[in-house]
Amino acid sequence: MRILWVKADKLLPVENGGNIRSYHVLRYLASRHELTFYSYYGGRPDPDYERDLKRQLPGSVAECTGKKELAGLARGLDYVGHLGSYPPYAVSRFADPRVRRRLRSWFCEERFDVAVCDFLDAAVNLPGRLNIPSALFQHNVESEIWRRHAETAGNPAKKILYRMEWRKMLRYERCMVRKFQHVIAVSENDRGLMTKWVDGGRVTVVPTGVDLAQFTPGASSPADPAPVISFVGAMDWEPNVDGVEYFCGEIWPEIQREMPQARFRIVGRNPSRRVQKWASESIEVTGRVPSVIEHLRESAVVIVPLRIGGGTRLKIYEAMAAAKAVVSTTVGAEGLDVRHGRDIILADDPRSFSQAVIMLLRDRELRCRYEKAAAETAARYDWPAIGQRFSEVLESLAEKKFDTRGAVTARPA
Repeated sequence: MRILWVKADKLLPVENGGNIRSYHVLRYLASRHELTFYSYYGGRPDPDYERDLKRQLPGSVAECTGKKELAGLARGLDYVGHLGSYPPYAVSRFADPRVRRRLRSWFCEERFDVAVCDFLDAAVNLPGRLNIPSALFQHNVESEIWRRHAETAGNPAKKILYRMEWRKMLRYERCMVRKFQHVIAVSENDRGLMTKWVDGGRVTVVPTGVDLAQFTPGASSPADPAPVISFVGAMDWEPNVDGVEYFCGEIWPEIQREMPQARFRIVGRNPSRRVQKWASESIEVTGRVPSVIEHLRESAVVIVPLRIGGGTRLKIYEAMAAAKAVVSTTVGAEGLDVRHGRDIILADDPRSFSQAVIMLLRDRELRCRYEKAAAETAARYDWPAIGQRFSEVLESLAEKKFDTRGAVTARPA
């Protein structure tokens, strides 16, 4: 099977959840099919990235668009300039005429059996008519994230902006989901949201996986007089920043009162000032670390206090594979094959969340039961099994013939 995979921005280094998911699926597909991975990115040309990409994914094509990477005031002004545009800013900033020309040429030549569009920011450059069977890989339902931003924002100005972006994203995302012949979701929850827009037969769930070779339980250790509670995630991503602020401001004070010896560790790259301000004798902000596995192994409890988000949470399966007890909000664990009271504790208000953490810290036997159940759950989601399921979806899609509306017309003889 000849596969074209299109992704906006760089894949390497593999750090955030979306890149981790894409990378493992890509490696599986490349080992069994003829894969062309097309990665386009802004900024200056990066020969090291392009060389490393070809080494890890032979046959890949990397293209530097040269588009400036804006930040701070410049990005704010650019956003204002795009207020009247149809695609939401989070998508329109990835539009590039050279990328569009290349993709249009490839689609006209029909040199691939199937194409994968890696999320909405790549969809903005694909041709209007998809004459190659094409799947939209939805790592989350983006409009749902913006809706939750608007719902939780305390600043009135931010609330207005989030509502504007939510409405634009909802229109755009609904249009893109309808455009593609098939959609690959990462959770049943996401699938349920998208089947409000298209027939359920056009959306398949391929769940999140975990690298069981990397995330393994460490050696058991005696009770720690200063137990560590950890949060792991990119600290320049708004849902994580909001979750840390929520935990530090509304949950951590009660844990400290009950367990003054406990320590909270925030592990993740690029911590913003909103995160760094919480650093103290009892709260550590690590910034970027070479590997999170050692930090997980040193943790007594891993917490996921997210109030905003979509898709599935790699950080939970990674903690579970490392045999760690996890306390999460319902939103934080949304879409995962976990069960409250068996392999995870779910808590949606500050009091119940803090009490769950305290209970696990105090009751070592209870914590061990959750650790064992967590590891058993994660063991079912090794990446090769996920890659195989993804491959099966693409093979089924490649066999079908579609009309211009994405409806199946006939199977080839």
